[in-house]
Amino acid sequence: MCLTVGLSAAYFTHLLRHAPDAHDLRQVTSARPSVLLSADGEVLATFSRGPKQRVTVEEVSPHLIDALLATEDHRFHTHGGVDYKRLVAAIYNTATGRTQGGSTITQQLARNLFPEEIGRSRSLHRKLKELVTALRIEQLYTKQEILEAYLNTAPFLFNAVGVEMAARTYWNKSAADLNEVESATLVGMLKGPRYYNPVLNPDRARDRRNLVLAQMHKRGALDASRLRQLTAQPLRVSLNRQAEASGPAPHFTHHARKWLLEWAEPRGINLYTDGLVIESTLVMALQRAAEQAVERQAEALQQIADVEWSQAQLPETSLGGARLARRAEPFAYFWRQRPELLNAAIRETPEFRRAVEGGASEEKALRELSSDKEWIAALKARKTRLEAGFAAMDPTTGEVKAWVGSRDFKLDQYDHVAQAARQPGSTFKPFVYGAALEGGIRPQRAYLDQAVEIRSTDGSVWKPTDMTAPTGTTITLRDGLVHSRNIITAQVMQDVGIHRVVSLAQAAGVDRSRLDPVPSLALGTSPVTLLEMVNAYATIAHEGVRREPLVVKRIRDRDGRIVAEFGSSPRRAMSPESAVTLVDMMRGVVSQGTGTMVRTRFGIAADVAGKTGTTQNNTDGWFILMHPRLVAGAWVGFNDSRVTMRSDYWGQGGHNAILLVGDFFRDALRGGLVDARARFADPQSPGAVMASWSPISERDGASIARLEVPPQDTQAENAAPSDDAPPKTSQELDQLIQTLGRRDSWSSGGPAGASMSTSPLQ
Repeated sequence: MCLTVGLSAAYFTHLLRHAPDAHDLRQVTSARPSVLLSADGEVLATFSRGPKQRVTVEEVSPHLIDALLATEDHRFHTHGGVDYKRLVAAIYNTATGRTQGGSTITQQLARNLFPEEIGRSRSLHRKLKELVTALRIEQLYTKQEILEAYLNTAPFLFNAVGVEMAARTYWNKSAADLNEVESATLVGMLKGPRYYNPVLNPDRARDRRNLVLAQMHKRGALDASRLRQLTAQPLRVSLNRQAEASGPAPHFTHHARKWLLEWAEPRGINLYTDGLVIESTLVMALQRAAEQAVERQAEALQQIADVEWSQAQLPETSLGGARLARRAEPFAYFWRQRPELLNAAIRETPEFRRAVEGGASEEKALRELSSDKEWIAALKARKTRLEAGFAAMDPTTGEVKAWVGSRDFKLDQYDHVAQAARQPGSTFKPFVYGAALEGGIRPQRAYLDQAVEIRSTDGSVWKPTDMTAPTGTTITLRDGLVHSRNIITAQVMQDVGIHRVVSLAQAAGVDRSRLDPVPSLALGTSPVTLLEMVNAYATIAHEGVRREPLVVKRIRDRDGRIVAEFGSSPRRAMSPESAVTLVDMMRGVVSQGTGTMVRTRFGIAADVAGKTGTTQNNTDGWFILMHPRLVAGAWVGFNDSRVTMRSDYWGQGGHNAILLVGDFFRDALRGGLVDARARFADPQSPGAVMASWSPISERDGASIARLEVPPQDTQAENAAPSDDAPPKTSQELDQLIQTLGRRDSWSSGGPAGASMSTSPLQ
């Protein structure tokens, strides 16, 4: 007997100690979503568990309150958190085989507030923990506060939490406007949001609704005639999913949230309830310039694609002047030429899969879907919608300043900055030429512009070609990059070695996508993300010093105390001499090569350098532009790589993606958002890039080469005078890297390579 009493006392002591207490209740009821801010203080997003709209009891239909109290807890205003009469009745009925719930609204609120601590398992321990928590809730809060908290925390499926979001989701109206039938339907769902869901299980939901209406009649809220009238009505629900407000820069916001969750979880921080104030790196003036550039230029390119593919004869088109002929249909000629692609696209849809899973033959499913003209038109429109991605970052800090993941987030949530991996084409070539510079090859080294054959280790032969025939003349290393000659680039790759090119690209920032070590890699055949490429170009722009893309600078708690600060630790990826020379070569791309539209169309006179890129059949268009203070890049193409731009002219990155970047940089420079006077360092004498290879670090088992710089040569090669000193000398940069490496307050604790200093979360 004593043992039983002792064990019981120990159990109840344990129960009281581990059930949510007053501190837990105050914390959960004061839960506040975290806020993400731009670098200039504009709200980008609010992080909470699903879209919520809090309402007071007065802002809820009285029919809903009547239905709730009549069905779930008619003695709510008289008990102290536990309805002992109902509890005893529930125990008796359950023991006799008639399962009956005995939880009050307060007990249900306890489950809603502490789903992990209390749980929903059918056990005595869970029930007792729920009971203790309900009693504590009643001690701390008034009945009105408890009812309001319950109305705002009850789950209703389809990401709807609280009665206001439920009313919008199922009837597209406010909770204040719900009638008796709608109110009863919602209350009926409380017993099982999925089991009694009016969308998923309408018959079951209707029966449950009528039971709630009967309870309302029993408690005096409805008379008999009104009850008969209401129970005869259909459900009349219409699912209206309540998407979270996207806000400005939605793709950036989604990326930042993922990063923040990775950072918060191991530290016991709740992003959705702790009320953090998060300062991001995004600059809204630059973000708006990027969004406007993407919107303007991508729409103009869409019109060109629509017109070019509308008829058999390829028409002449111009930006802003592309107009469909009368009665012409966008991409009409494309679909006539590619009927097999339309059939393949139909087979890839969820509708086709559902039809086949439902028992239809593939032929019947294909035939029925093909006959639905409205559905086919929508499918064609999705497939032929031109997409784009844009990103800009500060090469000196790694801070991301602008991020546009698609033309319209509402139409395409897929992120073409950090998610989409596409072949970069010639934008990958700077890593080939950079590796050559690191290996001691001078910019004036001559190569013969003639057909070449490169045999791989597996015996296959690769024969690179250019859009124009080989000239048979010699072309320098510099001009091979400036004019993006594939044959020259392939020869440079042979001289340098594939693995050195891969190592340099990875060290610079292309390290999340797989780079296949095959000869054609020189021409950008391995898919990569735009974010990786912009990061790698930022490394080149910053004299070979790499900084990981940084999206969050500082986190404060709800009281304004700094919780953590972040920075991107610098790492040397290539020698400053090689990086400066490579930038100078890429200056030539925009002054006399494939990127001249930056100067001629957009009038950009600042010190910039860049590279265009185009993949086979005009599938992908790329352009990345470097400025000493900002690097920006864009990708243009179709989500389905089987759909392409038609003409070779508009299919080139130097005529499509360059429009987005040029438009952005022109407005950024005009608006004073980027320093137009900033200059890159000028290349030193040729002796500065005469070097031998020596490894400086190991990354994934591959050596990353660094130059041993010989004494200065007295002859300068293509040296241009400069009135402005570079922002930092290479010696200062190397000293900075060493200094940051010694700082005790920095650690690698942040996700995605970010460094940070932290304070305890209060």
